[in-house]
Amino acid sequence: MTQQTAVQEQQVASKTVKFEIQRQDTPESKPYFESFEIPYRPNMNVISALMEIRRNPVNANGEKTTPVNWDMNCLEEVCGACSMVINGRPRQSCTALVDQLTQPIKLEPMRTFPVVRDLVVDREFMFDSLKRIKAWIPIDGTYDLGEGPRMPERKRQWTYELSKCMTCGVCLEACPNVNDKTNFIGPALLSQVRLFNAHPTGAMNKDERLATLMADGGLGECGNSQNCVVACPKGIPLTTSIAALNRDTTVQMFKNFFGSDHMVD
Repeated sequence: MTQQTAVQEQQVASKTVKFEIQRQDTPESKPYFESFEIPYRPNMNVISALMEIRRNPVNANGEKTTPVNWDMNCLEEVCGACSMVINGRPRQSCTALVDQLTQPIKLEPMRTFPVVRDLVVDREFMFDSLKRIKAWIPIDGTYDLGEGPRMPERKRQWTYELSKCMTCGVCLEACPNVNDKTNFIGPALLSQVRLFNAHPTGAMNKDERLATLMADGGLGECGNSQNCVVACPKGIPLTTSIAALNRDTTVQMFKNFFGSDHMVD
């Protein structure tokens, strides 16, 4: 080991990472901030730092405290469970690298959703909205249907981009129109309508999905702030979907008005 390497290792060993974490003991209790300081390790992400705090739940004042609660699952930005607000920005904590964040690193729960405890939120609203928009392909499973319908490759490619949604809730947190004063279902759910309506089998329920978007809490609540497309961790073209659905709902409105017998064409 060279002298330079030894000095570098000594510098790393002496470094610490400072956190300001918003705590909340119960859904009804008042939130408060608690400071933590942990040893630095190269290539740490926020999740690994939270794991370190959980192993030794002692705050920056040296006082023993309760372990911080948060959600996680895949740790590779696929499940969407570890969403939280990091330094004022909603994002996935598994891909938030400590080296790229300004300290003290401030962790807060997403306030669009009810807080369960600390950084854990209840995203039931999103899953209920998926039921509202019929976000599935209805298939009769009583007998073998053979191969499914084929899609043109160009269409398959852009629908694949929409299918990357992991229901993480980040776009809803970033959207100013998703709040307790509206029933807006949010940009992720709008994009899912476009995805399922694009499928040859899913198009059978296209008019039903569009009717949901034309009702209270649907497309009319979107303010086109475009925060969602900036915040989305998967780079889904949410605003493109919203623009396409504006056209689709307009066409559907005329079909409804004139009583067209081509409701899903």
